[in-house]
Amino acid sequence: MSADKNDFKIMARSMVCEDSNLQGDITISSGCVIHPSATIIAESGPIVIGENCILEEYATLRYRIPEGHPLLEGGETPTKPLIIGPENVFEVGCTVEALSIGERNVFESKSYVSADVTVGNGCVIGAGCRLVGKQSLDDKIVVYGRSCMQRETLDKHKSQMIQLDYLRKILPNYHHLRKVNYDPKKERAEVGA
Repeated sequence: MSADKNDFKIMARSMVCEDSNLQGDITISSGCVIHPSATIIAESGPIVIGENCILEEYATLRYRIPEGHPLLEGGETPTKPLIIGPENVFEVGCTVEALSIGERNVFESKSYVSADVTVGNGCVIGAGCRLVGKQSLDDKIVVYGRSCMQRETLDKHKSQMIQLDYLRKILPNYHHLRKVNYDPKKERAEVGA
């Protein structure tokens, strides 16, 4: 599938700035905040972003299955969506292409995660760290430093709800927002009718 067809589903309580760059079939779940100049590209199939995720300025979230990847065996492009867990934070200038992203992860400023990486739950990819090549981050792994060292954290990951509440108050004062256009409850009612 190519990103030629744009289909954006923006659920209630989400704030998506007009100045964001959205390409392809993208579902933005309830409570998400997408900053201006953030980019989401659904190139290899649909992207479903979980509840209460934050995508900051110049962050790029891209679903691109690279040539030669096992998912492309048989010559067909799969229609399997990229499902991103809830409460992930994509900080300023990061680029994330991972084909599996759990929940409550933080991708710090200018970090890069390639499509060969799978990210568990509660991980932190430090500022400027680059994860390339086939690897899997277990839950609660912190990647840090110039050599991208890894260790397990014992700390409980903090909730982003205070930051989300602040952004929901402040963003509408300075940016135009895309309209909420999707209600799964309404869709279920129409299907059942």
